[in-house]
Amino acid sequence: MTDRVPLFSRPVPVVVFIVLAIVLDQVVKLMVEAWLPLEQAVHVVPMLALYRTYNFGVAFSMLSGMEDWFIVGLRLVVVAFVSWLWRQTPKERGLAHAGYALIIAGAIGNLIDRLLFGYVIDYILFYTATWSFAVFNLADTFITLGAGCILLDELILTRQRKSAADR
Repeated sequence: MTDRVPLFSRPVPVVVFIVLAIVLDQVVKLMVEAWLPLEQAVHVVPMLALYRTYNFGVAFSMLSGMEDWFIVGLRLVVVAFVSWLWRQTPKERGLAHAGYALIIAGAIGNLIDRLLFGYVIDYILFYTATWSFAVFNLADTFITLGAGCILLDELILTRQRKSAADR
């Protein structure tokens, strides 16, 4: 086994990645604000539209009736907790570290919106003739992919433990 530390297990690459992801998220949101009409679907391909709307809550508009300070505080707690998890996770678990970095980037991207505007800018809509998914954004995608990386890492780790125990 190699002693090489995975890229996302090292602080500097993670910070650079998080900053770049946040900048990308914010640039896309600025473009959406400048060019996409409010609450009018712009169909891209079947089942995918750009649809600018504002989310006053958290994911899927949950907690939309809560005070701004509560939602900002909740996001800060999430960022702090995930940062703590990143530090506590063994360095060889690069996939989990990548997941934590994605979640932190997405949470901060949405936190910036909340602090600047009082809401989060959402603009991606998947739909069919009878159903539509919640409108979301790139930061939400980062969070979802991050959670997927962590789950995949856990499944791989569980399989490796089981395999080692069977030997």
